[in-house]
Amino acid sequence: MVYPQQPMVKTKTIELINYDKLPAGQNATVAVMSYSGYDIEDALVLNKSSIDRGFGRCQVVRKNTIQLKRYPNHTKDVISGHRLDENNNPIFPHKAIGSDGLGEVGMRIENGQIFANKCVPTNAGESVLGNDAQNGEARESHRETPAYYKGPEPSYVDQVMMSTSDNDQTLIKVLLRQTRRPELGDKFSSRHGQKGVCGIIVQQEDLPFNDDGISPDIIMNPHGFPSRMTVGKAGVLNGSLEYGTCFGGSKLEEMSQILVDKGFSYSGKDMLYSGVNGECLQAYIFFGPIYYQKLKHMVLDKMHARARGPRAVLTRQPTEGRSRDGGLRLGEMERDCVIAYGASQLLLERLMISSDAFEVDFN
Repeated sequence: MVYPQQPMVKTKTIELINYDKLPAGQNATVAVMSYSGYDIEDALVLNKSSIDRGFGRCQVVRKNTIQLKRYPNHTKDVISGHRLDENNNPIFPHKAIGSDGLGEVGMRIENGQIFANKCVPTNAGESVLGNDAQNGEARESHRETPAYYKGPEPSYVDQVMMSTSDNDQTLIKVLLRQTRRPELGDKFSSRHGQKGVCGIIVQQEDLPFNDDGISPDIIMNPHGFPSRMTVGKAGVLNGSLEYGTCFGGSKLEEMSQILVDKGFSYSGKDMLYSGVNGECLQAYIFFGPIYYQKLKHMVLDKMHARARGPRAVLTRQPTEGRSRDGGLRLGEMERDCVIAYGASQLLLERLMISSDAFEVDFN
């Protein structure tokens, strides 16, 4: 998190494990109400102005390890410097690396650029022969096998470290840093296991507001409560640091009295006005700060599509999984739907032509 906050309501356990010293969320102003159709099935409505002010912003750091091997014929992998064009500038894939062949700290790196220009000897599998054997060296010629950055959004080189492994091989570790704003599909959760993904980001002027002009940072659907009974959120009503431990702590009556003293409703509910037409909403809305955590599950790390790509050697079918650039599986249930529609040509195209079609010669 870029702007973490400690929760305003905490338990003794949180202090014992020092969770409040390294928090992973923020105290968001939440309205529990149904707003448009974009909050169905635990989806959340987020305030765009809150995101602009830093709500839910986080930094993602990825570690990339490159190993420089030594081979039995005394050859070894090396790092080569960047290549220059006719104007004496680094070519596009080499823009993020320096003359030493490694990414320069602070440099912006885009998709298709490299952060370590590793070169492998072409004769690594050969034995040492002739005069070279007496000298203990082999004549080396190398080919480039660079480490490419693959990502839809650019990153920055955060750190570059060199070390050795247990078997005395040289290791190069490159940390790539990326700052991310919340976007559609990113996952959030309160501390009651009430998780949800961002369904839509709305301009603040279109969101409901109360008498003080406060608009919510998050709108969550009330239909997430009845079956799950996550009513612990009702304790997060006051603006000071309080205890919410189940066996003791601050009493509900005391909290209600504090709310009344501060000019709020004793139940924590508020009268809101529509941001679209300015009319008063026809129900009291539970409205107050709830501690929301930003989870590591983000759309940028999960989105995947494929038109054509590699196939498995054994089955001749497309590979599986995002990391292997795999295909999207048309499973048994999807097949049953296509059969029910009577779409025989689509069935043939999906299950054979685009999968494992193979020509066999019978002559």
